[in-house]
Amino acid sequence: MILKLALPAGSLKEATFTLMKKAGYVIANTSRSYYPRIDDPEIELMLVRAQEIPRYVESGAVDAGLTGADWTAENNAKVHKVAELVYAKQGLGPVRWVLAVPENSTIRSIKDLQGKRIATELVSVVKEYLDKKGVRAKVEFSWGATEAKPPHLADAIVELTETGRSLQANNLRIVETIFLSTTVLISNLKAWKDAGKRRKIESLDLLLQGALLAETKVGLKMNVQRKDLRKILALLPALKKPTIAPLTDPKWLDVETIIQENVVRDIIPRLKMAGAQGIIEYPLNKVVL
Repeated sequence: MILKLALPAGSLKEATFTLMKKAGYVIANTSRSYYPRIDDPEIELMLVRAQEIPRYVESGAVDAGLTGADWTAENNAKVHKVAELVYAKQGLGPVRWVLAVPENSTIRSIKDLQGKRIATELVSVVKEYLDKKGVRAKVEFSWGATEAKPPHLADAIVELTETGRSLQANNLRIVETIFLSTTVLISNLKAWKDAGKRRKIESLDLLLQGALLAETKVGLKMNVQRKDLRKILALLPALKKPTIAPLTDPKWLDVETIIQENVVRDIIPRLKMAGAQGIIEYPLNKVVL
């Protein structure tokens, strides 16, 4: 059994390769190869533009793929959505397709687009959004450099952004968010009904989800005197309960837990003051709940 898996080329490629590595897969790729090698003999990789992956998964050219929820919607692809994987090019959050106009534009809401020109790559989704709002506007496909289109080539654009900084740099103002998108793992409908391929896809999902969850967490272990244990445990927000093990000295215990990385810098000094010693923080590759 071979699972044909499409990974996104372009802006999402590096983040996806990093996630695959944390999930336990070693991928060898040269800058010019569209068929990277992977150390799993049951997976065959292909690099494809994220925009095209949904239709190739739908047609069965590949069995599964990592792409955007935006492109799955844009293609109206008949695929099975296996899982949502919340990561993007620059971080671990969703990305936004936003309606943006020049700073000095009189357009203040979606209703002001009546009869206007909109440039975007996400044509079908934008047209559907306008229909729901009862707005008639001309939506044109943009082949790139979309932020440069207003005001001469378009009155407004719908563009993908993570931070909004690029739009600001081009003197564009966000009017509203049209579509929130995350990375999704999708499967061909026939492949999903194949027991062997489905197991492989579900295993891939489990490992990717574990790698993503580990991105925001760290392991923490320390030595604690029995008399201080209650104080220490009160400071530890654990996934479940900390692991507590006796040391050779009966007065001391080893305490180990997993916590959010963004709180560890505040907790370590408090643990030290509460009596913890030998505190070790370590990174995690995967957390599987």
